[in-house]
Amino acid sequence: MTDTAACLAVVLAAGEGTRMKSALPKVMHAVGGLPMVDHVIAAARAAGADRLAVVIGAGADTVRGHLARTAGDAAVFEQAERRGTAHAVLAARPALEAGAAHVVILYGDTPLVRPATIAALRAALADGADVAVLGFEPADPTGYGRLVEDGGRLARIVEEKDAGPEEKAIRRCNAGLMAFRGEHLPALLDRIGNANAKGEFYLTDAIELAGAAGLTATVVLSGADEVAGVNDRVQLAAAEAVFQAERRQAAMLAGATLAAPKTVFFAHDTVLGRDVVVEPNVVFGPGVTVEDGAVIRAFSHLEGARVGAGATIGPYARLRPGADLAAGAHIGNFVEIKNADIGAGAKVNHLTYIGDASIGAGSNIGAGTITCNYDGVFKSRTVIGAGVFVGSNTTLVAPVSVGDGGYTAAGSVITRDVPADAMAFGRARQVVKEGHAAKVRAALKAKKAEMAKG
Repeated sequence: MTDTAACLAVVLAAGEGTRMKSALPKVMHAVGGLPMVDHVIAAARAAGADRLAVVIGAGADTVRGHLARTAGDAAVFEQAERRGTAHAVLAARPALEAGAAHVVILYGDTPLVRPATIAALRAALADGADVAVLGFEPADPTGYGRLVEDGGRLARIVEEKDAGPEEKAIRRCNAGLMAFRGEHLPALLDRIGNANAKGEFYLTDAIELAGAAGLTATVVLSGADEVAGVNDRVQLAAAEAVFQAERRQAAMLAGATLAAPKTVFFAHDTVLGRDVVVEPNVVFGPGVTVEDGAVIRAFSHLEGARVGAGATIGPYARLRPGADLAAGAHIGNFVEIKNADIGAGAKVNHLTYIGDASIGAGSNIGAGTITCNYDGVFKSRTVIGAGVFVGSNTTLVAPVSVGDGGYTAAGSVITRDVPADAMAFGRARQVVKEGHAAKVRAALKAKKAEMAKG
């Protein structure tokens, strides 16, 4: 059954993350180059959440500032004291009281949750449930709360420390994520007590309270990987491994070839076209698009870059933010490109730095070329036209340009513009002194011998 009712997603992101042993708040640690909380927010939006409320902890200014930049439409609430999950949800009371047909409770440290899973929780509400709880069946349920069902309905959630033998035998466990009909949630939260060993207010108690009020609770099942929470660096690495495995499989099924899949690493927004070939040990940072038929050779690192159709990158190449390569461009070994446009069919094949530059179609940039783009205060641009030949070990001191068809002689330092079809020499005239090398060598050896006598 389809439901288009307004949905509020409440993301709980107040945990201190002490086990991360980090100055960075837990939910700001990244998976696939994106903070975990952003993964959860993106999934909520993709599942149809109309409004977002994020509950952060006291002093979490880093999270607040990040959300202001990346999720400006999200309402941010502070949980001054950490007194349990129900208490955290109540920190967002103004958002709850503003009204929503569906309220989905999510966690900022479960970055792998899928939009389809959140949508399944909402679908359960649309099909008549008042509460939907996400469950999963781990290989080992030890440590998890058990979902106690009665006649197809969820009766209660029992934490393992409170579970008897029969309840411990239950395979279905609580994943933590829940969805409520909005009109019921505030009253349920207000009725949750804290008569437990920790004196905290647990959201799981809402299930039994809902049953006592004549409301229906149901279970929606998910896979174990996507609901795995992250509490330390080991679990962060495990989440990253799952993320990478999923992205590698998706890339290959979409028509890319990964020669050694386990050695290729993707960011959350990496886009590969069809017939792209990625050799071993390639890292894609955020913001990379590789168009059809391009080849990324081994040990290359790309970030914030576009690679045009049929282009070739590497091996051992680095594309930094702002690198934009047109179709058929060649970027070779030990070449770094930053904030530069490389024209169709242009070649930058060896040991070169191109920064803050434009290179025209069909140009050839010789080995050891450097664009000197920074004077310590300002960055300036180098413009190289189409069909230009830049000789090896040329230093281009920006701002400078080389017109279409121009040449620079090897070893030149180019400080003035080179007109189209002109050739520039920017080096001292060679002088040869016959026999002088032998004299210099003899003098140096004599000096060394004198120094050895001491």
